Amino acid sequence: MIEELLKYDTELFLFLNNLGNTSWDGFWLFVTAKWSSIPIYIMLLYLIYKNYGWKGMLVILVSVALMITATDQIASLFKYGVKRPRPCQVEELKEVMRYVADSCGRYGFFSAHAASSMAAAVFLGLTLQKWHKYLPFLLLVWAAITGYSRIYLGVHYPLDVITGMAFGGITGWLFYLLQKWGQKRFKTSK
Repeated sequence: MIEELLKYDTELFLFLNNLGNTSWDGFWLFVTAKWSSIPIYIMLLYLIYKNYGWKGMLVILVSVALMITATDQIASLFKYGVKRPRPCQVEELKEVMRYVADSCGRYGFFSAHAASSMAAAVFLGLTLQKWHKYLPFLLLVWAAITGYSRIYLGVHYPLDVITGMAFGGITGWLFYLLQKWGQKRFKTSK
């Protein structure tokens, strides 16, 4: 059953990856770069400060730092525990896939990019939804685009991305609950 799932995952990867073309490569390389999200984070930081003040912003920033560290470290544990090679490391796929990324790590299950972007989207979307009701949906779209970029570039299978997004979503929700508790406990809201 696992072998069949991995076979379908590979087929879906090849389909999605081969939808790309050179005119879009630069865009997807930009999307996947961690620094490309800085404008989004600056806007979110402003909204957090505006709605929570300095103390609340500090609690939220500590929560985000811990959350991103957790998603990255747990993704690394899975990568080296499962040891599923990235598609760009599989010889049989190299001739039939598009490899666009600048580098290709060794193992890919699950995607830390997908996990951390989804965790941030869920956490910050929930944190700010009281004042900005459409923001959670915009952040989820941003996280999904970031996840897809990993498939487009040839460095992750769809299952790597979906698992990363699911893990990130759960992590973001748990850290949101933790942050809410911290704000009540230490009365950090405006």
